Amino acid sequence: MSQPLSKSRFLTVQEVADLMRVSTMTVYRLIKAGELPAVRVGRAFRVSETDVDAYLAARYTQAG
Repeated sequence: MSQPLSKSRFLTVQEVADLMRVSTMTVYRLIKAGELPAVRVGRAFRVSETDVDAYLAARYTQAG
């Protein structure tokens, strides 16, 4: 992790879903499965922007 968590930008589940162009339920499933790290704040989840980038980079495949 390159920066402290207090300096990280945290996204809501809806923002992550919009960014990844998937449903919010898909994001919740990824969190529950442990594939996407999240922090629980009250009843809501927040996902670090760097964790979203890492998740997408790990699953990126070259077309063709």
